Amino acid sequence: MKTFGGGVLFLDRSDINTDEIIPAKYLNESTKEALAPFLLEDLKLQGFDPKHSVKGKGAVVTRSNFGCGSSREHAPWALEMNGINIVAAENFARIFRQNMYNCGMIAAELDRDVIDELFREFAGADTLLSVDIKKSTLTFSGGCKEKTVGFTLTGFERALVESGGWIEYADKRY
Repeated sequence: MKTFGGGVLFLDRSDINTDEIIPAKYLNESTKEALAPFLLEDLKLQGFDPKHSVKGKGAVVTRSNFGCGSSREHAPWALEMNGINIVAAENFARIFRQNMYNCGMIAAELDRDVIDELFREFAGADTLLSVDIKKSTLTFSGGCKEKTVGFTLTGFERALVESGGWIEYADKRY
């Protein structure tokens, strides 16, 4: 099973699309690892520098409709190859969300009020996320603040995450 949690990258924008996650010009790379340097290369956010902001992060917190645009496994792969195995957002583009679970990663949907509170309380500070898959909880800590929130993880999603993704899940069962 992958490692979940770590430093948190806050991306304060809705509708971050797959071309911003991994630009299409890199889709011809022959390995997942080759995608790593290009994660979020085209994302334009004030104060965000993909060369420095992503380093050492294990999680992303963002707004709504994350992963919209073209459907491609490359977007979760680029996150994964940078050590990011969980994204928390208000909601996700349907295919992107399923691709996350197919890769053994977590796409945690949180209420808008919770996302707003996480940005208010933790964005701009060194924040760590710990994930309890069995309890389906996320615990954010930064400075002297801590907040634990629950998220929904279906039985099948949990099985995919615990197996490491769809291929590993199928190999164990079929």
